[in-house]
Formats: sequence, structure tokens, C-alpha cells
Amino acid sequence: MAEELIGKKILVTGVVQGVGFRPFIFGLARSLGLNGTVQNSGNGVLILVEGPREPVDKFIHEICARPPVLASISQCQVGESPPQGFREFRIERTGGRVTGDSVVPPDAATCRQCRGEIFDPADRHYQYPFTNCTNCGPRFTILKKLPYDRPWTSMDKFDMCDKCAGEYADPGDRRFHAQPVACPECGPEVWLVDREGGKIEGDWLVNARRLLSEGRIIAVKSLGGFHLACNGLDPAPIRLLRLRKGRPAKPLAVMCRNIDVVREYCHVSPEEESLLESPAAPIVVLEKKNPFRLPDELAPALNGLGVMLPYTPLHLLLFADALQVLVMTSGNLTGLPLAADNDRAMNELAGIADFFLLHNRDIVNRCDDSVVRHTCGGLQFFRRARGYVPEPIEMSSAVVGSEERDYVGAGSDMKNTFCLLKKNKAYVSQHIGSIDTVEGSEHYKESLHKFCELIGARPVRAGCDLHPGFNSSAIARSRFPAAIGVQHHHAHMASCMAENGLNGDVIGVILDGTGYGTDGNIWGFEILTGGYVDFAREFHLEYVPLPGGDQAVRNPWITASAYLISLLGQEGAAMAATLFPDKIKELGIVRKMISRKINSPFVSSCGRLFDAASAVLNICLENTYEGQAAIEIGELAPKKFCRLEPYRYQIEGHVIDLAPLLKAMVSDYCGHVPQTLIAKKIHDTIVSAILDCALRVRSQSGISRVVFSGGCWHNNYLLSAAIKIFKDNGFNVFVHNKVPPGDGGISLGQALVSYHRGGI
Repeated sequence: MAEELIGKKILVTGVVQGVGFRPFIFGLARSLGLNGTVQNSGNGVLILVEGPREPVDKFIHEICARPPVLASISQCQVGESPPQGFREFRIERTGGRVTGDSVVPPDAATCRQCRGEIFDPADRHYQYPFTNCTNCGPRFTILKKLPYDRPWTSMDKFDMCDKCAGEYADPGDRRFHAQPVACPECGPEVWLVDREGGKIEGDWLVNARRLLSEGRIIAVKSLGGFHLACNGLDPAPIRLLRLRKGRPAKPLAVMCRNIDVVREYCHVSPEEESLLESPAAPIVVLEKKNPFRLPDELAPALNGLGVMLPYTPLHLLLFADALQVLVMTSGNLTGLPLAADNDRAMNELAGIADFFLLHNRDIVNRCDDSVVRHTCGGLQFFRRARGYVPEPIEMSSAVVGSEERDYVGAGSDMKNTFCLLKKNKAYVSQHIGSIDTVEGSEHYKESLHKFCELIGARPVRAGCDLHPGFNSSAIARSRFPAAIGVQHHHAHMASCMAENGLNGDVIGVILDGTGYGTDGNIWGFEILTGGYVDFAREFHLEYVPLPGGDQAVRNPWITASAYLISLLGQEGAAMAATLFPDKIKELGIVRKMISRKINSPFVSSCGRLFDAASAVLNICLENTYEGQAAIEIGELAPKKFCRLEPYRYQIEGHVIDLAPLLKAMVSDYCGHVPQTLIAKKIHDTIVSAILDCALRVRSQSGISRVVFSGGCWHNNYLLSAAIKIFKDNGFNVFVHNKVPPGDGGISLGQALVSYHRGGI
């Protein structure tokens, strides 16, 4: 008697398009002798399968147990389907309306098999800079819209040759249905030009390697935008790059030929090695070896270096025996978006690059390199972009319910991302960067539109920053009249809650640089309580006038002087004159601005406290990049936390008094106490003060869950010390692992606050 046949209808959602999922299903069904169909639908991968019960059950189990390496399954919905008498298993054409339940994966670094082919003279992909397969290559950066099929990518203008078409159609080939498949006969090509656009004759690869070895700077069209590249072993082109780009001190990322080269210059833990070699292939901030044998110009005054491995065939090919380390920094003018098309790059970067390495595969979605670090709290993002976007962050059912409407968080004006909240998923965009220019605003609007189309989102409401001058907020209000203002640090708190699946009230310890407060002052050192709907400000740092506002932010000596003069009066003014003897005339102006309340907004900020301390210790008197003074004083803190040794401080009412700290800090510095010890004690004072505040809040409220958010939590010593001390005191501590703790993460919080406040 023939075994009874059963039929199943299976819908798989998540990151299941562009990862070889249909070929995987095809091969699995064939191996089990099952018939049916598989297709990309608008809301996921739809499978109809029929056969005997036992192999069908095994088929369903294997889908979730062993999916393709790049896949991430959110749901696998199985229903009954009467057998239709299929005679084979086949891949059907794509169909259905995009719903956002399924999304294309992030771009993935070149896999081992493709690397082998690139360097195999006998292979037809030898030295081909666009080699890829279902396990690697471009996804998000070339995608125009879902579903993820070749006609909807920037590969649509390249017709496959017979050999590529054969691989694409062969179920046994790893390029089966790999949408960007190409070879030298039919795919994109690379060429090298000078800054006037004149083509350099000869082999582009030989010429590029030679020019880099000679100390030239090349603008390289990469996966999600342009890089500015030069020889990372030679200080001369690095200095020239800094001069031309107007970037005197901000650290530059490097790309190393392989992991062995990385180990020559930096300490690499197993977790860091795993990040470097992952499909995401981010820039990983590593501890430099001592002595450091690369040029100091790469990351002056810092203990860490941002390092990545080659993640495209083009990158792999650029390395040679004399080129083991390349500077690979973002190809943009300061304050402008990353250059992504050839003409714009030639126009904007002509004053920086000597030559341009171009290609004709269009970048549809700009996507800068992600920057991460492994900390005591796990993975921490500085910048979340290539390799991670557009993969959504799954929201816990405790955080979002069954809401069918979509929401958007507009983000900040610096380090901008936006966030689209759709059902139970939060789609945080790639790093957009600064949007306080016309070009930045246009990039933001274009990216928001593309992202909405990509996931089928139709936001009905936006959450945006309270700052009256933010472009992100103006754009949100122009598109969503019912947009709600979300206080900057409330958004920070909500973002950390959301990614950790928290609902109900928490204590938010928000240490940040700048955020517009509900009282019109600048906040940034807040102990908050509350949840998504609302918050209360329990404690904060003492307000200090900031003469000149942004001028003081750019010049930490002004911030330090303001702290001393406003909090210590005549004694503080004398201290400032002693500390900054070449600024006597300017100090007179600072005193007048403070006394007469001229352009001196009040600030309560951890970032500004670090600025002031950095200037007092003569570490950094001018911020040439955002957060420089705070970062450099953080580098003087111990690598590991042992015990707290704080300066004295006072808490009066809801205010943390800084006067005792300032006096002690200046006294120690003038008494020639080592900078490293003073830096440790400053950090310990902050940790001790926030713990004191949190203990007082818990005694009154009973809340023991604490979230740490804000850009100052990038400070490794501060983070490790606070986690240890808070846990030792019985708090449940939550930190960021999925979005940056700084402004790159607030869009997630804004979207959740907008959702929870309800209404349209």
C-alpha cells in the first residue's frame, strides 16, 4: 500500500532573501525526495511541499535547524495544504506585495571559496574584483527594492554570460540564484584615473599597487561608498592625507592584509578576531601593542586603533608584499555625506586624492563602515552600518504589542540614524552622519524614502528631538504634523530599554555631551526614572554657564575656565589664570560673558566635565574632532578597574556639586600628581556620584533596573567600573549591544516613545 502523501504550506520570514535560502530549500527538498515549489513572496519565502509525513517533518525541522549561514529566521509558519500532485521541486518566480516581514540581508564579506578563486590563475574569476556567490558579496548597497532579484539591483544592466548564467541556474552550484553573479566577461569593471579624469593606461591593479607604494593617496570606490586609501606603513602620505582633509588628530582606520598582520601591531582577543573575520567585517577598535610599530599619525594620543580586514575582492587585490597595511578612511569632505558615485567623488575629493579607482557598479544605498569594540559589556557599536544594516532589531512582546501602524524615530543632527518601527521589528538605518548641511539633509531624506520603500513602511507618526534648531526634527514635523518631541536623554534611556526588551520603570544613567533639556538648558549628566511614556529627572550635575556655546565646546580651556570662575569665584579665576597663562586677555572676556550672561547657555553635561578636566590637565585645549578632549582623558584612565578612589563631591537636593572636585583636581595638577592618577580619580568620582544617586532613587522607588546610555559610555574604564560597582550593589545593569550608546542610537528610543504615547 502506497504511503499517504501530505502537503504543507510554509512561510519563512526574517533575513531570508539574498542568502541562498531558495537554493537551500530546493536542495533540501530534492535530498528528501519531496516535491513542491519555493518562491520569494512579498512577505517572506513561501514554500509548498508534499510527500510522505516523515520526510516532510524532517524537511520542516531542517529549515530552522540548519539554515544558510547568512540567514536569520524570525518566524516559520506551517499550515496545512492539500497535495496538488507536484512532480518535482522547483523555484518559482517572485511574486507578492512587499510587507516588510522579510528583508534583504546586510552586505557580507568575501567568503573563503571566492577568495580562493580570486587568487587562482586557473580560475575564470582570477583577479576579478566583483567575484561573489550566495554566501558573500553586496546586498543592501545594490538593492533598489524588494524582492531581492537581479532586476531590482544595480546589477540589472549587466547581462550574464553563458558561463555565469549556467552557474546561476545550476542547483548544485554555490552561485545558484546569486543575484550579483558576474565575471570578467560580463560584469562590472574597474579603471584608474588621475584627479583630472585622465585614464591611467596599463593594468589598473599593478598601477594602483605601485602608486600606493610610492606614497600616493587613492580614492577607492568600495562597497558602500568611497574610501581614501594610502600606505599605512608610511607616515608621509598619512600626514598629507590629514593636511588635505583637515583632520589633524581624529583617528584613521586601517585595513590589514590578514589577521596575522593585525596581530603584529595590535592585541587581538578571540572575540575580536571573531568580529574581524565575521561576514559583517566591521572596523574593530583594538589595543595597540607597546611599542607600537605603525606610524603614530594613525591614531595620535590614543591607545586603540580601528582595524578591519579586506571585505571585498577589490580590497583583497590591492594588497601586495610591500602593502601590508592601508589607511582606509571614509571618502568625504568633513561634514558632507560619504561620496558614493563617480562624478561626485571626482568633484569633492579632487583636493585630497591624487588618483581615483573607479568602477561601474552603482551604489544604490550609501553605507559607511561599521565601527565596533568588544567590552566587558559585550559588543559595543560606535557606528552601525555596513554588515549590520538593514537587519532589524527584534522587539520583545513586552515592548511592542500587535500595533499595525508604523512609526519613525527621526534621530539627532549629529551621528544621525533614523529608525522605522514596523510591527515587532525596529529597523535602524545605516549611519547617516551629520545632517546640518543641505547635502546632509538631502541624504537623510533620500535614505528615509528608500528605507520606507524597502521594507514597505508607511509611518503615521514620528518621534523627534526637542531641540528647536535640529534639521531632523524639522523634517519629521514637515512630513508628520503629529510628530512628538522626545527629550534627548529620555530617548537615550528608551533606546537601551528597547534593545534589552525592558518594559516598566527603570533608572536611566545618561552620560552624554549635549542634549536639549525640557528647561531650555543643555543636559548631559542625568539620573532619570521612568519608561517609554514619560520620565522624571531625579539628579543632575550642577549647571555651569558655557561662554560662547559651541565655541567653548571647540575650546575646552574655555569650558574649564567657566567651571572654575562660575563655581569657585575669584579663587577659580586665579586658578584659570595660572593654568592658562597665555589666555589672560581671553579670560577677561570669558569672565564678562559669565557675569553679564552674554551668550552663555547653562550646561549640565558629562562631556563638558571631561572637556574641562582634560584642559585643566593640559591634555587637550582644542577639540579638533567631536569628543577629542573627553576621549584623550579617557585614554589616561587605567585599562582595568580595581577599586574606586574618588575625589570628594556633594549632593545638595537634586544637584551634584562639582566645586570640591574642581579644587582637588587643580590642587593635584599643580602639585605634580601624575596625570594618570588624577584621570582615574575623576572617573571614579563620576562612578561614585552616579552610584550614590542611584542608591537614593532605589531607596525611594524600589527600582533596581539600571540602563546606561549616552556617548560618554564609550569610555571603557567608566563602563567597566560602573558595571562592576552597580552589580556589586545589587542593581540589574543593562547596556547597549545592538545600537550605539551615543546619538546613533536615539532614533530607536524616539520611535518607541512615539509608539507608546499612542494616538495619531
